Amino acid sequence: MAKDKKGSSKGASAESPKLTNKAYLAQLRLLHVELVKLQEWVQKKGVKVCIVFEGRDGAGKGGTIKALTERVSPRVFRVVALPAPTDREKSQMYVQRYLPHLPAAGEVVIFDRSWYNRAGVERVMGFCSEEQVEAFLKTAPMVEHAIVNSGVILLKYWLEVSEQEQTRRLEARIQDGRKIWKLSPMDLKSYSRWYDYSRARDEMFKATDTEFAPWLVANSNDKRRARLNIITDLLSRIPYQSVPREKVKLPKRQKPDGYREPDYPYRKIPQKF
Repeated sequence: MAKDKKGSSKGASAESPKLTNKAYLAQLRLLHVELVKLQEWVQKKGVKVCIVFEGRDGAGKGGTIKALTERVSPRVFRVVALPAPTDREKSQMYVQRYLPHLPAAGEVVIFDRSWYNRAGVERVMGFCSEEQVEAFLKTAPMVEHAIVNSGVILLKYWLEVSEQEQTRRLEARIQDGRKIWKLSPMDLKSYSRWYDYSRARDEMFKATDTEFAPWLVANSNDKRRARLNIITDLLSRIPYQSVPREKVKLPKRQKPDGYREPDYPYRKIPQKF
């Protein structure tokens, strides 16, 4: 995409040098402290937060979600990544399978891909008809308006990656045994359809970028900067406050009162490191 509503989509990271890992971790640590504050505030106030992450394959959604959730409770920050729909789910109203996963009071729900599958991968790969896409684009804003009116803070992030960077990342997955599972046959097919995805994205934005649930675009060519920028933006959009907590002090341990470690043949694992 050339520009968003506020200017160029390239962003500062297109010109800035890569962020060092030391600098990245230092900034991420500060943001993690704020996320813990957000967590405590959400629980105390019974706030409902829903965060949607979308973008092309290799845009960095998974890494961003990991950075966002690695220091908070999975009971509060729930990640939803639904598999392909069953035959029963295919017969339901399209958004029906997503609605049960929306947050209750005191929860932050993160969708790793969402109901926008219909406007993206399903459309590009021919898994639905153009009539179904048109119906979705028409009804999605109404559904989101109802979600927001129910008291949910809804944030929608689109991670924008360049053609060259996507190619580099997907090729890296082929060579890395830790990442090869991320590259499915569907990813390979969708990779070749860059401009079909671009057209689908453009129409999705035009139909669903609303004042009550706007699309927030993040340049993700530099993964570290993208993660920091997204988390910082997220925190700025939720009016959380520090929740007073009692000073924590470890209590004294009880005395052994005659206890001794047993001479038991524990099945200890080999210490190879």
